[in-house]
Amino acid sequence: MEEEKYMRRCIELARNGLCNASPNPMVGAVIVCDGRIIGEGYHIRCGEAHAEVNAIRAVKDESLLKRSTIYVSLEPCSHYGKTPPCADLIIEKQIPRIVIGCQDPFSEVAGRGIQKLRDAGREVTVGILEEECKNLIRRFITFNTLHRPFITLKWAESADHFIDIKRTEGKPVILSSPLSSMLVHKKRAETDAIMIGRRTALLDNPSLTVRNWYGRNPIRVVLDRTLSLPKGLQIFDGEIPTLIFTEKEQQEEKNVTYITINFSHNPLIQIMEELYQRKIQSLLVEGGSQLLQSFIDNGLWDEAYIEKCPSRLYSGVKAPEISDEFSYSTEEHFERQIWHYIHQD
Repeated sequence: MEEEKYMRRCIELARNGLCNASPNPMVGAVIVCDGRIIGEGYHIRCGEAHAEVNAIRAVKDESLLKRSTIYVSLEPCSHYGKTPPCADLIIEKQIPRIVIGCQDPFSEVAGRGIQKLRDAGREVTVGILEEECKNLIRRFITFNTLHRPFITLKWAESADHFIDIKRTEGKPVILSSPLSSMLVHKKRAETDAIMIGRRTALLDNPSLTVRNWYGRNPIRVVLDRTLSLPKGLQIFDGEIPTLIFTEKEQQEEKNVTYITINFSHNPLIQIMEELYQRKIQSLLVEGGSQLLQSFIDNGLWDEAYIEKCPSRLYSGVKAPEISDEFSYSTEEHFERQIWHYIHQD
């Protein structure tokens, strides 16, 4: 089907914005005239031009726009944000036909862009590859409908379901291979924030950076109820914005913000509310077994990646457990099997 072919191209283009579009959604646009693509674009970076603008700018002969179709994976915006409304630009350029993947879930847009285009006499088709387009912006949808970040859980476990030996000091057992570790760093680069608990911070002293990949470092989120973590840890190096959730009052330090919450009431709910207020749209949880299991038990997760290591530990810290009611798919990367769960209510 012709419309699906061009919408698939929109989705391909949109994915290029994965690391930089947040907190805006990833969007792709394609302009077609007489069965030929004459312009295409995607939303490259938050605060910069939207996909429709970049696609229109790519058209060499603007006179062709008056008899073209613009395909866009997400409803064109109708409000003034950091950039003018895309619906207004489409009307101004006299593009007669608009094909849209899915409606925008954001309350300031939600159908208004579509209505504005129709009120201007344009032919508008909505719902082409709708599920694929919604899946593309699942982080944006989760953030705007559930008012919390999109949560990804990640851990590596041995063949006998342990994630580490039991220890009070010393280095952790390395279950990831150097190549699969690169994939973890790639996921970090694609995520707004990364979270660990106090025990992981203390025992592993992680930097939580993307040093094995290209991209921006995620904001660090750490649980430290009693402020017992020593200041010599890498999370206090001041190089990356870091949020410390605690029950004690503490003044900010360089790039380190202390946020007081009530640990006697579900701390995860309070943390998610705080991250939402800070416009953190996606969260990667790489903590220990206890923290990961807390997210699972609270139903606070959207997807989970579990790296299956072929070696056995025979004893140690048990891996978190996800109920059998959730289905999973498997991927093979660098001779490692990755189980991918998707949390669907």
